[in-house]
Amino acid sequence: MVAAPVPRRDRVTVSEAPIDPAALIDAVRDPSAGAVVLFLGPVRDHAPGRSRVTSLEYEAYHEVVEERIGAVVAEARRRHAVVAVAVAHRVGILSVGEVSVGVAVSSGHRPEAFAAARLVIDELKSTAPIWKKETWEGGAEWVEGS
Repeated sequence: MVAAPVPRRDRVTVSEAPIDPAALIDAVRDPSAGAVVLFLGPVRDHAPGRSRVTSLEYEAYHEVVEERIGAVVAEARRRHAVVAVAVAHRVGILSVGEVSVGVAVSSGHRPEAFAAARLVIDELKSTAPIWKKETWEGGAEWVEGS
């Protein structure tokens, strides 16, 4: 008798800890997956209409943020045939070059993995209760669109 496969648990993390891309990939790695897509969002050194950006600060509504991102992951699962999803978002002050968000998706085939990863990052940015403050030479401001 062959044992039924154990369902994979998706992973959602929001913390001050640096994002480890290899850990995201490991979280979704599976022998049934022929595709793994990894998206990383590093802090860039510029923003529209600003002088050089020096850092970003992220705050989250901790009581609900992981649950809200989990709902986004569930929607990606509903729409696309994925094996596993891992999402990590930083909070706190991040310097240019540090990764603020990471999404990894595994699937049997690349079209589903790409589509699910795109859905997760786009919906996360528009629905998760995470706020971003840009600091640049000469000022700082909370901005929309984490």
